[in-house]
Amino acid sequence: MAFECPKSAEVSQNLVHFVANPGIGIVESNQLSSKSLTEGIATSNLVPDTKPQSGKGVKLKGASKFNSKKGIKASAKAVNQSSIPGDVVFDCGLSITDLPTTLISEILNCLDPKDLGVVSCVSTIFQRVASEHHAWKQFYCERWGLPTASLPVDSGVEEDDKSWKELFVEREFRSKTFMGRYSIELLYGHTEAVRTVFLLASAKLIFTSGYDSVVRMWDMENGLSIASSRPLGCTIRAVAADRKLLIAGGTDGFIHCWRAVEGLPHLFELKASPNQNSEVRLWGHEGPITSLALDLTRIYSGSWDTTVRVWDRHSMKCSAVMRHSDWVWALVPHDTTVASTSGSNVYVWDTVSGALMTIVHDAHVGNIYALARSHTGDFLFTGGEDGAIHMYEIVNDGFESKSLHIAAWVPHSTAVYSLAFEFPWLVSASSDGKMALIDVRKLLRTSRRALGKRVSKVKRLDGDKVEPPQRMLHGFKSNLFSVDIGADRIVCGGEEGVVRIWNFTEALEIERRVRALRGIRLENRMRRRKLQTELSNKSDRSEQCSVAAKKNSVTCIWPNKRGMSGKLKA
Repeated sequence: MAFECPKSAEVSQNLVHFVANPGIGIVESNQLSSKSLTEGIATSNLVPDTKPQSGKGVKLKGASKFNSKKGIKASAKAVNQSSIPGDVVFDCGLSITDLPTTLISEILNCLDPKDLGVVSCVSTIFQRVASEHHAWKQFYCERWGLPTASLPVDSGVEEDDKSWKELFVEREFRSKTFMGRYSIELLYGHTEAVRTVFLLASAKLIFTSGYDSVVRMWDMENGLSIASSRPLGCTIRAVAADRKLLIAGGTDGFIHCWRAVEGLPHLFELKASPNQNSEVRLWGHEGPITSLALDLTRIYSGSWDTTVRVWDRHSMKCSAVMRHSDWVWALVPHDTTVASTSGSNVYVWDTVSGALMTIVHDAHVGNIYALARSHTGDFLFTGGEDGAIHMYEIVNDGFESKSLHIAAWVPHSTAVYSLAFEFPWLVSASSDGKMALIDVRKLLRTSRRALGKRVSKVKRLDGDKVEPPQRMLHGFKSNLFSVDIGADRIVCGGEEGVVRIWNFTEALEIERRVRALRGIRLENRMRRRKLQTELSNKSDRSEQCSVAAKKNSVTCIWPNKRGMSGKLKA
């Protein structure tokens, strides 16, 4: 029977040295009593005190457990380095929770979001450290970037009041709504085919344009047309925007820019205004512009003149030109790099030096029309004339960059014209009139090490092993030219000249109600279990009392009147 020894036990310096050096071999015990050898001793939680008593060895804190019926006090003569029994097990009794908080935080920095969430449920210490860990901000930014200044009204997210973990969990929950119920909104206004759509979720705006050469701005919430530009004189094949600048690229080779007007609710004044400083037109390309993109300091444009140009947003001048061997169909920038497609090849360029970092040859059979990129810039998604979608990882070992083929899907029977990505959903639009939703969550799972380097865990899969698209959206006649995703919506435009919005906010509300009901049912279930436990404990106590009463009951025989009378007569 194990019992607790006194909290302080005096042993020799040799025993402390043995505890500090667990690699010492086991010595046969011939100096202890046979009783202690047969019953065994298990000593734990031996921690040397900071103030050892002189002449009496070292005073050890903590409790020691002995597998004997009686307590054994180990003295300096009885226990030493040469007289340690073979069945003695020394354990310092320390756990990871005894480490400094900073060191625990560095260890948790190596975990994935799922593992970090599991660790936070282990103990109160881990719950505090893991919930407030800075990795949650990094997880969020790696997937979606910094939170936008404005979120949908029904999002229920108040960034100022929520931690990074809560923001991450909320966004992960919202990403599941694309498998739920949706409603379709139709936006009429264009007189010809819609070639490009752009969703600016932070401002709740949608920009569209096409063969009618008019750029239209729509309210994302109610689907109403806010404003439209004057005809720009040619087909507009590309549109991009942020909260400060709106750009549109035409087949005449120009880039038309609108600067945001301060104090205007919908940011941009598309109609001709007396303030000429709000509109700028950039010239430089010698062919139709097919793709546009923005970041904080630069404008990126790709054209059929086989070049990608980088423009400075402040001076509105071209700062770099990257030349290709064929028409440029699509581009996506990230940090100091820009990926582009030309012919059947994919290029990755350094925008600072203009040097080519890596190239993927013959990624598709035919031209590559569509390109998307993860927020970290490590993964590229391509859609081509062959109806296939390919996923590549860009790996940079410090000396050179190379591409690895990860997966491939063939959800369409004809060319893929557009791709859009918001973690974890990849959306494709094809000329067959269908849209495919692909969940790439498993393929994008990565791990991080203490050195801060991200090491890919992605495995290159065969086409037969990759899961098919999780969802296919139908309802179009033919030729979908452009698609975008964000704010629980998918926006697309095509040859019929109608802009469609697939709204999944209804699925979000349904999922919230389901989760609330699930929480109520769980709470009621726990309450019933608690009541059942209390009732069972009471019944056990009553049974124990009845059994004890039966055991201690005394049978008393009372004499009757006849017996008493007989005894009296006798």
